[in-house]
Amino acid sequence: MTTINAKVPDYLARLAAEVAEREKVSVDQIVALALSSQVEAWRIRDDMETHAHRANPADFDALLDKVPDAPPIPGDEL
Repeated sequence: MTTINAKVPDYLARLAAEVAEREKVSVDQIVALALSSQVEAWRIRDDMETHAHRANPADFDALLDKVPDAPPIPGDEL
């Protein structure tokens, strides 16, 4: 396992300590979980951007042309 030394704002360190105490885990676990979640969110965003660049607007338009012209289901109105 790798040790990372990081400077975080005092209020954030306090919040992490409070959560760790409430969840009965170490602050290290809270930080690792938060880092993992954020890194995964960035990875997903990058994957979506990659897919978006490969998209073909003509294919999308063709797909939308197949959608029937019908009123929205009750509750789905804008």
